[in-house]
Parts: sequence; structure tokens; C-alpha cells
Amino acid sequence: MVGRAHRLRFRRKVRMHKRQVETAGNQTDRYVFRRLERLQKVRRFVVAWIGLVVVMIGCSVIQISSLSSYYQELRPAPGGAYAEGVIGSFTNANPIYATATADRTVSKLLFSGLLKYDQNNRLVGDLAETWQTDSRGKVYTVKLRPDLRWSDGRTLTTDDIIFTYSTIQNPDAGSVLYTSWQGVKVEAKDSRTIVFTLSNPLASFPHSLTNGIIPKHILETVPMGDMRSVSFNTNHPVGTGPFQWQNLSVSGTNTTREERITLEANDNYYRGAPKLDTFIVHTFRDSSQMISAYNKHELNAMVGLESETQNMGDNSQIYNFPQTAAMMTFFKTTEGILADKTVRQALVRATDTRALRNKLFYPARPVDAPFLKNQLGYDKSLIQFGYDPIVAAKQLNDAGWVVARPGAVREKSGQKLEFTLYAEHTPETARITRELQKQWRAIGANVKIALQTDSEFQVTLSDHSYDVLLRGISIGNDPDVFVYWHSSQADVLSNNRLNFSEYKSQVVDEALESARTRTDSKLRIAKYKPFLSAWRDDAPALALYQPGVLYITRDAVYGLHEHTVVSASDRFANVDEWQVRLVKTTVD
Repeated sequence: MVGRAHRLRFRRKVRMHKRQVETAGNQTDRYVFRRLERLQKVRRFVVAWIGLVVVMIGCSVIQISSLSSYYQELRPAPGGAYAEGVIGSFTNANPIYATATADRTVSKLLFSGLLKYDQNNRLVGDLAETWQTDSRGKVYTVKLRPDLRWSDGRTLTTDDIIFTYSTIQNPDAGSVLYTSWQGVKVEAKDSRTIVFTLSNPLASFPHSLTNGIIPKHILETVPMGDMRSVSFNTNHPVGTGPFQWQNLSVSGTNTTREERITLEANDNYYRGAPKLDTFIVHTFRDSSQMISAYNKHELNAMVGLESETQNMGDNSQIYNFPQTAAMMTFFKTTEGILADKTVRQALVRATDTRALRNKLFYPARPVDAPFLKNQLGYDKSLIQFGYDPIVAAKQLNDAGWVVARPGAVREKSGQKLEFTLYAEHTPETARITRELQKQWRAIGANVKIALQTDSEFQVTLSDHSYDVLLRGISIGNDPDVFVYWHSSQADVLSNNRLNFSEYKSQVVDEALESARTRTDSKLRIAKYKPFLSAWRDDAPALALYQPGVLYITRDAVYGLHEHTVVSASDRFANVDEWQVRLVKTTVD
């Protein structure tokens, strides 16, 4: 009975489930499928509502995105690596030897001087906190900043300052700064104070304190004769600059040789670690190699180009840093045709310097005197003769330099008015020399051009084996141009022999000697006037323009601004503030 009752209950449950399924199916058919047929009649309304929902969602997304960009923007941020291309080769980072572009670039990043030039090209303290001079201009007292440290963590002391300048003054060390530091006594007054005593007053002396300082604790055991070649200079130099040495890698050979000097932020820098994490100096033997690397995005910037500034990409920025220097043609006044003052004056008057500047690849400021415009001592009433080819031709005629027939070269007593113009071979000098040749030919002078390699040109400079020389000279912020125009600097026994014109004038010598020893600006200006007058009348040279340093970057470098520089490496006046990374930040 139990089994039969169990089966009956099971059957009743099965029949009940069947009825429930049938009922659900009838309801689905009634309320779903039959109503789906009605959906056809209202499809426009359904589509419209769905479209409205999609539009509202899209507008919300756009609004959120717009608000995000409104409250956020790209801003420069610390960090990242910066690679700069330089034409030349790296040989020595030691600041008492660095002269070539690559060497000075690396040295400037690694080492600090007592003083430096800021972004306004003004002399300011670097390692020095203060400096002052006595009333006679013979004693200069410099006080160091507190807590200065080398990149290896050691404390910088006055002993390092004394060691640096005693090394420079030692002839066995062979420093390029040797001549300018003779007769200067350097001693420590206390742990932070150094006193420089000069044998004679020198108004421009503070500008000599911009060279980098080297560490005594590393170099004091090196014999002076080995100082130039010690491994410190190229292997692992230690300085107090914004960056510190990481490594050097070399690739290629001879004409394809490239060097990569990798520097990293110096956490011991007195202004705090720079905002860039890494600075790479990449050297190239020629501009085509450097441009190729730039176009491959291997470089952030290039320095040293003179002409190839096109096709660098839409984002490239071109900075022009005018130098406190002058490009001039120096006439050799001691022999040949150019010993005649009248010929020199005529050549000056026959030169359209504006047309010459138009041949450059960058805007250049004119130079028309041995001083730069706005420089102490510059006098616009005592500048070189202006462009006047008619007067130039008359001067030559009156002096006996005549033209036998139209278009011929002038002659005097059977001697032709011809000479050779020498210059180092660069795109800039090639253009300038050709323009000078054309302009001087217009008044009957036959000019031959000799463009030389760097090594050839250095020999020409050393031997003074030229008629006319096209060359730039560094004048600096202070107008002490003694080394370029004083007769003692034309002597073959002179250390530098930078009086390229071999110009000799007693009036000029006395004026230069007197002016450079005066610290009173008004008195110094008055002392320079006889020099300016004699320079204009004797025409030992033709002043052309201020050369500039072209600096090309892939994108904007935040913190970098164009400014006048004493030398190309002064572009790093505030390199510790440069930034290249951009990140999104919320607007305040």
C-alpha cells in the first residue's frame, strides 16, 4: 500500500508541473511574443530613445574629457636624459687645459669656478659668495660659499683654490692659462677666504676667476710635468659642477670616430642636484654625421653648426647666442703692400660690412671698433671709416695706385695691388672671404683666398705667415684688449703673439697700459680715447661683426633662453634648471 500511495503522489506532482509549464508557455506567448509584434508599430520611438541615450553618454564622455584638459595641462618636470651633439673630439676635461669645443663643454658641466657669467652675461659668484678689491685694484679678496663639496663627497677648501692657481702658474704643468696668471700671489686668509695680490693694478682681473677649480686631494701627488696627461683628465674627473662623471664610450675609427661622455646629476652641487638626470655629450667628426644622428632622434640638441639649419623638423628650435667677440680682418702692417696705411684705409672704406653680415646664416651684430657697442670705452665718434668706395678709389689714385684700363688690377711702380687673405675653412668664412674678394676687387685690388684646415691655420697663426687674416677674437665683457693691439704682443718671443696685425704705436701702447690699471670707469674711458683715435686712423684691422653660437634643439628646452655669452660653453649658465620632460598636472 505504501508503494502504491507513493507512486500516486509522484504522478500527481508530474501532472501539476506539466500544467504549470503549459500555463507559463501560454503567458509567454500572450505577453511576450504577441507583444513583440506590436513593437514593429513603435520602432521609431524605440530607436529615438536608444539614440538619445547614446548621445547623452557621448556628451558626458566629451564633457569629462574637456573638463580634464581644462583642469590639467602639460608642464615641464624634472628628470630624463639630454643628449647634445658637438663637432670635434674629446681630449681633456681638466679646466686648466680645456680649449676645444668638446673639452670646454664637458669641463663646464663638471667644474665650477670662483665666478661665472649669468644669463645676463654679468659676472656673479659661483663657488665664491662675495668678492671685493682694495682702492688701488691690486688686492682682491674672495670668500667661498659654506659647505662646498666635490662630487665624490669631499669638502672643497681654500687649499684646492691655491693648488689650482699654483698649478696654472707652474710652467711644467703647461696650462693654457699660464700667461695670464704670472705675477699673481694667491694665499688663504682663513678656511673660506682667499686673497689675490697683483703686481700691478688690473681692472679686468675678476674675469680671470671664471676658470674651473681642480681637486688637490686627487692631484697633489701628480708630478707637474704629467699633469696634462694624467688619467684624471679623461677617465674619471671629479669637480664641483652640476654634473658628475659616469662613463666614456668610443665607437668608430679616424673619420668616423664618435665619443659619448655620459654625465649624471651631481647631488653635491651647491645649488642642489640639476633637474636633468643625465647629460650626454656626443662628439662627431663632421656636421653631416651629427645631423644624421639628430634626425634619427639620437640627440636632443646640436651645437657648432654654421649653415645646415634647414630641414630639422617642425619642432626644432634655433637659439642664437651672440658672443662678446669680434670677427675681424687683420692687415699685416709690418711688410708688403699692407704696410701702407693709405691702402689699409682704402680697403676699410671699400667694405660694405652690412652686405657681409647678410651672407651669414644667423643675425649678427655689427662691430665697427676694437670695442663692442655698449662696452665700457666704446665711442661712436671714434669708429672705423664707413663704407665709401668712391673715397677709397680716390685715396688709391692719390697714392699712386692707378688702373691702366677698366677692370684691371691697380699698379704702382710696376707692383700690382694684390695679396692673399687667409682663414680657417668653414662655411661661414668661405662666404665672408668671397664677399671681401668681390668688394675689394671692385676698387682694383686682386685678392687671393687661402682657406685652410684647422691644423694648417694654426701654423699660419703661429708663424704670422699671411698678408690679411680673417679671424675671430674673444674680447669678453671687459674691454682690456691689450693682448691684441699692444706692440709687445707682436714680438716673436711673446707667449701668445695675439697682435695679429703686428701693430706698433707708442700712443696705443701708453693708452692701453694706462687704461687697464684704472678701476675708475670715467678715468678709464678717458684713457682709451687716444687708442681709439689711433686705431681708426692707422686702420690695422677691419672690424666686421659679433660671431654667434647656433644651438639647435629638437623641442623647446625649458629654462634655456638666448643671451650674450663670452664663450660657447656659457650657454650652460643655468643648465641645472633645464628641463625636457613634460607631464600632465592639475592647474592651480
